[in-house]
This record gives sequence, C-alpha cells and structure tokens, in this order.
Amino acid sequence: MAVDTGLEKPRRLRARDLVEDPRIVLMLALGFSSGLPLLLVLGTFTLRLAFSDINVKAIGLFSYVALPYSLKFLWAPMIDRIDVPVLARRLGRRRAWMVTTQVAVAACLVLMAFSDPGTSLALLGLGAFLVAFCAATQDVVIDGWRIDAAGTDFQGILAATSNLGYRLGLITAGAGALFIASATDWTAAYLAMAALMVVGLIAALFAPAFDTARPAAEPDAAGVPRRWSPRRAVLEPLVELHGRMGPALWGVLVLVALYRMPDFVSGVMASPLYRTLGFDLKEIATVTKLYGIWVGIAGGFAGGWAMARFGMFPALLAGAALAAASHLSFAWLSLGGPELWRLALAISVENFCGSFAGIALIAYMSSLTTPGYAATQYALFSSLYALPGKLVAGTAGFIVSAYGYPTFFVLTSLVGIPVVLLCLAVGRTPNPGTSAARTSTEDPGVGEDGNRPGPASLPTDSSGAPMRTPA
Repeated sequence: MAVDTGLEKPRRLRARDLVEDPRIVLMLALGFSSGLPLLLVLGTFTLRLAFSDINVKAIGLFSYVALPYSLKFLWAPMIDRIDVPVLARRLGRRRAWMVTTQVAVAACLVLMAFSDPGTSLALLGLGAFLVAFCAATQDVVIDGWRIDAAGTDFQGILAATSNLGYRLGLITAGAGALFIASATDWTAAYLAMAALMVVGLIAALFAPAFDTARPAAEPDAAGVPRRWSPRRAVLEPLVELHGRMGPALWGVLVLVALYRMPDFVSGVMASPLYRTLGFDLKEIATVTKLYGIWVGIAGGFAGGWAMARFGMFPALLAGAALAAASHLSFAWLSLGGPELWRLALAISVENFCGSFAGIALIAYMSSLTTPGYAATQYALFSSLYALPGKLVAGTAGFIVSAYGYPTFFVLTSLVGIPVVLLCLAVGRTPNPGTSAARTSTEDPGVGEDGNRPGPASLPTDSSGAPMRTPA
C-alpha cells in the first residue's frame, strides 16, 4: 500500500491540460455557484436591512442566520450516507445533492426577493437562514465531489479554480446585486441572483458522477453487518482518521485550527484601521474590494502552481510563513498617512500571501480525507479552521485599544511562528491509502504513466472575501 507523505513528485502539468480538461470549467462554475449565496445572507443582506431602516441591533442579530456555514459538519455525514430520492438513481449521490441544494438555494432567494423587511422581517430572516443552510450543504457536496474526482496531482489546480469561481460569485453577489438594487429595487436584485444559480446547476448536470464506494460495514458479534445510524455516520469518519494517523491527528487538528488564525484576527481590525487613517469609502472600496480581490485570485493560482511544481508540503510551509509575515504590511501602513499607494501596497502583500496560504490549506485538508468519507472529513476540517480564529477575533478591539494598531498587527504576525513549527512537525504526516486509492479506483482516467489518456472530471479572508470554507 502506498504512503502519501506529501513529498511525492507531482505530475508535470501541461498548459494543454488546463484548457482541455473539463474539470477546470466545471469547477469554475461550481465555485461560482458556491460563492454566490454567501454575501446574499451577509454583507449584501445587511445593506438591504440598513437601507430599509431596520434597527442596528436587529441587523446585528441577523448575522446569526449565516451560522450554518460554520456548523455544516454536523449534517455532512448525512450527505455522505443518504441518497436523494429518484435523482440519485439518475445522477449519482453527489450530483443529485448538488442539483437539489442549488434548486433549493434559488427558491429561497426568490422567497427573500418578495419578503419586505418593513412588513415581513421574520419571513425575510427565515429565507436568509434557509439560503445559508442550503448553500452550506451545497459546499459540503461540491468539496466532496472535488476531492473524490481529482487525482492528487490536480488538487492544487482545482482548488485555485474553485477559489476563482467562488470570488467571481462574491463579486456578483456584492457589487452586482448592489448595482441592480440601486437601478431598480431589491426584489429584482435577489431574483437576478436566484436566476444565476443556473450556472452551477448546468455544471452539476454535466459533471460526471464520482461516487466512491464506502468500505463495507463491519459485522457484529453474530456476523450481521451493523446497520447505519446517525451516530455511526458521525463517528466512523473520526475513528477512521484516528486509526490512520494515530496520535499525530491531534497535531494535525491544531495545525488546521491555527493556520489561518492570524488572518481572522487581523481582518477584524482592517476596516477600523482604514477609517482611522482617513481613507474614504470610495478609496477603500476600489482598493480592497475590486483591486484586492484580483490580487487574491493571483495569489490563489500562485499557490496552486507552487503545489504542482514543488509539492504540497513546501507550499504549505511557505504559505504559513508568508501569510503571517504579511501582517507586518498593515503594521507599516498604520504608521503612515492616508496615501493611496501605501494602501494598495499593503493590500497587495496581504491578499496575495493570504490567498496563497488559503489554497495550500485547502489542498492539505483535502489530502487528509479518505475516499468514501471525503465530504464528512473535509467539512470537519473546514469548520475547524475558522472557529478558533473567530472566537479570538472578538478580543482584537481590546488589544488595539490597549497597545495600538502597529503592535496589534505585529502580534498577529508572531502567531505564525508556532504555525510554522507545527507544519514542520505534522505537515508531512503519513496518510496511508489515500493517494493509492484515488489513483487506482476513483480516477480511472489515470494511466500507469500518471497521465490521462482522455478527459476526466472532477477552502475570507484577507481580501474581505471568504475562502470556499465557512463564512
């Protein structure tokens, strides 16, 4: 049995692969469908409430409607086990769930479109919660499909492509929806966003089915296979992880939890810093929301290229060091005045390095999963990576008040030191069976020479646009 140490030499990717391989286009469309709903229950949604003169306290409480993005690991085991009636027989389990969740998101966006905040605020909130729940479930399915369908050599490229589609969805649901709302009204804006869910729906219908067979259930003492239960569905993927990695699993979980913590903590204080320095809203929007997103996209593709060229472990280690060190650019920014070139330079460094690290983390978390449990295990990792940072981020304002912005951003940068040490300790944790299983059973298009004789199919950050993992 092969052992995936993260040190294997990746297959050399050709430019023709990126053009001819249908996984690229499919992943781009699915990433767009995954990113589109997020701002419609977060930033764009809160703007709609604010322009409807809803009390600011109520707007704050409505942020909880997006909690399903952080809790999706709780029902991810069901997605790995339960088939959608009728559709699963025709499309396969993962594609059936993709189609179901995409149609459900579109329907709930229509509900939000026709809910007036002034007269039916509770109905609007219910619609937003349902959108978040269905969209988070869609993320679970798309992530599981991406992992199961891609060979090890293509994980970085597909992660970067997914990230590009995701950010295009964020731009559409952010700037696009606001432009439509200003020209017409919020009803038209949300109806347009609902219609755009057809992009992912078409991709799901054309995507080949890659449903990995799960290992047979172990029999009980009487020799009868154990029946499925929600408890076993949750425990089996965790037991499998511990059995495969042993005690090293705890170090891996700490690494995943801390890897992006500096970004979550520092990101909370970025906007107050811009205002304190004297930048106006137009400058902030232009540099951080438009220019910054494209710099982040470039950083994501750089991360994918680095993994394809050098391997996963070097990219993971470089991403940890670069992402943490990049916060020093904000410490430098906080020491000067409101000069646009200084803001652009700080955003360039922060977004490029943060996106590089984000893609490396996505591929690393993907490599830790096992065929058959991919959706559940990846949902666990992707939920874990955000939670500690969000909890600690609440103290950011107190630190800034006590020590100032320069010291605060230096401290967030120093968090990267233990992260780098963890990468050195567990970043190359052996992962028996995963690579071999994917190459030999999940991806029949891979030949003995590692090349494909024909086409095969297939996680806010610093730029202000979350990664493919939770919001």
